[in-house]
Amino acid sequence: MPVKLGKSVKRIDRVTKVATIEHDYIKSYSTPDLIEKYNNHMTRKKDKRKIKIELVKRGGVVFG
Repeated sequence: MPVKLGKSVKRIDRVTKVATIEHDYIKSYSTPDLIEKYNNHMTRKKDKRKIKIELVKRGGVVFG
């Protein structure tokens, strides 16, 4: 199962009344966006851990 960074959102189309669920997967973020989120002081430690693992997996970013 893919790693999620935020909460899932349920959107309902007002015309057709069809509900769609949008998931916030970490793989959909670009590398600069992830680095920006990692360096933000408001990011939770749990999310920083997830972002660090994703950046190491993608390569090009070295920690410690």
